[in-house]
Parts: sequence; C-alpha cells; structure tokens
Amino acid sequence: MAKKNYEDLAKQIIKSVGGTENVSGLTHCVTRLRFKLMDNSKADKDKIKKLSGVLSVVEGNGQFQVVIGNEVTEVFDTVLSLYPIKTEGGNVQTEEKPSGNAFTSALNIMAAIINPIVIALAGAGMVKALLVLLTTTFNVMDPNGSTYMILSAAGNSVFYFLPLFLAVTSANTFKCNPFISLAIVGALLEPKFTGLMKAAGDVTGFMGIPVVLMNYSSTLVPAILAVLVYSKLEKLLKKFIPKSIELFALSFVALLIMVPLTVIVIGPIGVYIANFVAYVVNTLSITSGLIAGAVIGATWTLLVMFGVHWGVVPVMLNNFAKQGFDYVRPMVAAATFASAGAAFGAFLKFKKKKNKAFALSTLLPSLLGGVTEPIVYGISIKYKKPFIAQIIGGGIAGAFIGAMHTKAIVYVFPALTTLPAFIGDTFIYYIIGICIAFFITAALTYILGFDEEMGEAEVENVAISKVKELDLSACVKGKLINLEEVKDEVFSSKAMGDGVGIVPSEGILYAPANGTAETVFPTGHAVGIKTDNGIEILIHIGINTVDLNGKYFDICIEQGQRVRKGDILVKFDIEKIKEAGYDLTTMMLITNMDEVEEIDLLAKEIVTKDMEVLSVRRK
Repeated sequence: MAKKNYEDLAKQIIKSVGGTENVSGLTHCVTRLRFKLMDNSKADKDKIKKLSGVLSVVEGNGQFQVVIGNEVTEVFDTVLSLYPIKTEGGNVQTEEKPSGNAFTSALNIMAAIINPIVIALAGAGMVKALLVLLTTTFNVMDPNGSTYMILSAAGNSVFYFLPLFLAVTSANTFKCNPFISLAIVGALLEPKFTGLMKAAGDVTGFMGIPVVLMNYSSTLVPAILAVLVYSKLEKLLKKFIPKSIELFALSFVALLIMVPLTVIVIGPIGVYIANFVAYVVNTLSITSGLIAGAVIGATWTLLVMFGVHWGVVPVMLNNFAKQGFDYVRPMVAAATFASAGAAFGAFLKFKKKKNKAFALSTLLPSLLGGVTEPIVYGISIKYKKPFIAQIIGGGIAGAFIGAMHTKAIVYVFPALTTLPAFIGDTFIYYIIGICIAFFITAALTYILGFDEEMGEAEVENVAISKVKELDLSACVKGKLINLEEVKDEVFSSKAMGDGVGIVPSEGILYAPANGTAETVFPTGHAVGIKTDNGIEILIHIGINTVDLNGKYFDICIEQGQRVRKGDILVKFDIEKIKEAGYDLTTMMLITNMDEVEEIDLLAKEIVTKDMEVLSVRRK
C-alpha cells in the first residue's frame, strides 16, 4: 500500500466501524487493528473486508479485529493522528461491561495483558538465542567474559523482570494505578526480600504468620493475580480515603495491605497454579506428543484467527521461565511454516504477475519474521484450497515434532532467523519438521489448485470507489442544522451549493478535510478549500458578516496554503459579533455539485471539530 493511502484507509475503517463515537478503545498487534466497540452491530464488516489494504475482519474475545498485515503500525498511527481515539494502555479510567461468556472474557483479559509485551519478549528471546549460537555452536564467545555478561543482561532483563512488565499491562487492563501496581509487584523482586530465601530457607514469617518463600522472577500468574486483587482494593479505598490526602494515603495503605497479602497468600497460590498447568501440559506433550502436535500444528492458525491462542501463550512463557524450555512452541512452528508453504505453492501456481508479487511479499515476512496473517487472509482463506493444504501440512509436521519431543529454549516467533532458539539435542527434528510443513503444504497447494480470479474484481472496484468518497468533519463546534433552516435564501436555496449549517459555540474555524486553501477572503469571514480529491468547499462564517470588514476576525492561514483536517483557519469573537447584531450560523457548502454524485449527512445536533458531518461521493 502506498504511504499516501494510509489516511484514506484509516478514514474508511473508522467510518465503517461506526465512527469514533462507537470506538471505546484501540490497540494493535503484529498484523491487526484491535477495536473495542460500543456496539459491534454498527460496524459494516462486509464493507471493511472489501477495502483495499484490509485482509480480513475477525470478531472475537470482545474485540473487532481488522487484519491489515505488515503495515498495521502505519495504519494505526494514521488513525491516531486523525481521530482522538483512546488506546489501550492509556490512563483513561472507563468502566466496561464484560463481553461474552467467562471463557471469552478470560481470553480477552490475557490478550490485553500479554500482547503489549510480546514484542519485548521476542527481541529478548532472539538475544538469548544468539548467545547460545555464539557460545555453544560456534564457540566464538567466552561465556564468562564481560561482553557475554552485558549481552546476557539484555536477553535476561525482560524475562527476569517479567512480573514488572505484567504489573503495568495488568493495571491497564484492570483499570487501576499502574505505579502502585509496580510498587506492589516490585516488592517480590526486592533484593532483601529475595535474600530471605538464602537466609531463611523455604519458610519465614510475617508477624507470626508463616510465609512460604518463592522465587518470583520470570513468573506470570502471581503478578497478574496481585494486580487483580489490588484493582478491587483500590476502588474500595477510594470510597473511604478523602480526596485531600489520597495522593499519599492511597499508596501508603495499599502497600501496607497488598505486599504482605501477596507474599503470604497470592504469590504462592499463583506459583502453584502455574506449576500445575505446566506439569499437565508437559505431561501431555511427552505421553501424547504425536496427537498434541497434530492438533496444534493443524489448528494453531484457526486459534490465532479467533484469539483463542492467548489461553496457551501464558503456558509457554511459564515453561520457559521455570524449566528453560517448552514443547509447545515447536508445534506452533509447524503451523507457521505451513503458512509459508501455502504462499510458496501459490506463488508457483499464480499466472498473473501482480498475484505472484503479492505471494512473494507475504512469503518473505513469514520465513524471516514468523508473520503469517497476510498469507492466511490474502491467500489461504481467499482461495480456500491453500487453507486446506495448510491444515494438512501443519498437522503432519506438528505430529512429527510432537512425537520427537522437540524443544524450544526461548520464546520467539518461529522463523528462519530464530533457528538458534531451537538448538539442542532435538534441533535436527525441528529442522525436519518445519521442512515437512513447508514442502508438503506447498506441494498440496500447487496440486489442489484454485481459481485465481476469485474475488479480484470486487476488491479492485472497491479500491477505485474508495478514492472518490470523502468524509468532511465539522468546521466549527456547535449545533448542526439543515441548510434549508439557514436564514439567508442564497444559502438555504442551495444556489451556491449543498451542505450544512452549524450554529457555532466556539469562535474557531477548522479545516474539514485535507487540501489547499484556494480562497481566503481578506475580511476573514469566508474560506474556500479544494480537497485532495477535488471537492471544492466554501465555508462562510455568519450571514452578512462581510460588512464587518474583518473586524473581530483573525485569519490564521494564507491563500494557497496547504491545510490538514483540524487545522485552525480563522478565529473570531462570537460575543462581539453577536452584539453587533449578526447571525453567526456558519455554512459549509460543496460548490462543485456538478462533480458530486451523492452527499450523506453523518451527524445530528451537537458536533465537534473531529466529528464527521458529511460524506461526499464524486461521480
């Protein structure tokens, strides 16, 4: 996607999810925009799927997910630059009703907590894998040297201090103070506390109460449980602590209660839960590795599509933290390389150059970075038969990897660049397994074949029409009225063009779209803008205000200047103009109506500068 199209795509997505007023939160992962919507029924799922630049749409775990692919970060940043949308991880405290059943809610919570730190875990995992390669495989670095120690710190820091990372993301998820949460969980890693394990053994005491000492470095569950409990306590404390002393009293009381409670009760329970789950998963992987591998290799892509994989990710992270290896991650690799095989098979099968280029563009990120969703949504699901091949190839490879009890030693995205993460006595089985996944899937994709023309015309048509459509935001804050209600026949008769009127509540005129200020009246009462797609807009502040000859108007731009949506064009003194006896109703008109096919009203009554009010479609 060309860079210039990010803005158009961002606007189309926001409009199609029901506008900013329907968005309660937004974040993104490696390939998806993850919306939390007030009402999912207001989102036009089919329209979004057809947008050029969108691979698919997935609803699950209380989220409305728009799959973009490798350019998701650029689209996400563009959305935030255009709209005042709250992103997860911010400080806005909002009460949200649980969505779906308990299982769905739990998965949604785990996704919100773990997803933000996966990028740090993956990078740190690569550092650890590189050190294994340099010290063990090639023996070119001294594991006792200072260079190794410094690089080792880079790789170990995220894993050792994992509870602190989880404290922040858990606080954002459970809507409580992240810094108090950090202080509570940080106590578990405080040197004097951890030193108790060496001095007192496994058990010590707190005011006569026995305390079972645990090693909390690299743990997941204790931090999450501690912040969950604190989030409930914080709400309770705020009811009783006066606002005048809340600044210090809240954290003071919270620390006195939560740190002892965590080390006595919550922490040990969390460790026991994590150890039990790890034991069950590892036992199944050893005793039924073939079946477990086949299931994970065949279905992992489906689990990711619906967000169910977040129930498994904590288990893998816990395995790495507690025993230094994991059986599940290599099984996941079977699905990853099966996706890559589907892309390669499609590349060989495609006849059109543009389709071959697309397949190649999705193949490289999957092989080098483990990013497969562009393949899944752009090839496998779109053409259907490659998806069947992917399931079969992933299942066969996963069964082999599981049967051979293949291990990963650090958490990484399975890819060619992360091979060192699987080095060990089962490394050869890992290599064989991913080759099985890639080549069997590629062969099946080529043999099964598919209809190359499927869905192409529809996507191309949508891409063309998308450029013709433009949403205009309110040029002033105030009350929206129909043009027919304007008390000036020149405007109400639509002789100058169609549009809307707004009775302003603030004396600032904003640009309703990106474009060029073609006309700036020296009196400041009117501005003409030509948008980037050729729509000509006239904005007229008030009725007969030209007679003021610029008095009470402050022009903030120059004629011919490039403007962006939301830029301030003119400032005016509402009270002084009203006192002078003028009607300040501000008209926003489309003047080249001969080039316009349709205008739709998008808003009612009170509007703000960021609110879309008109949708204009060119012929």
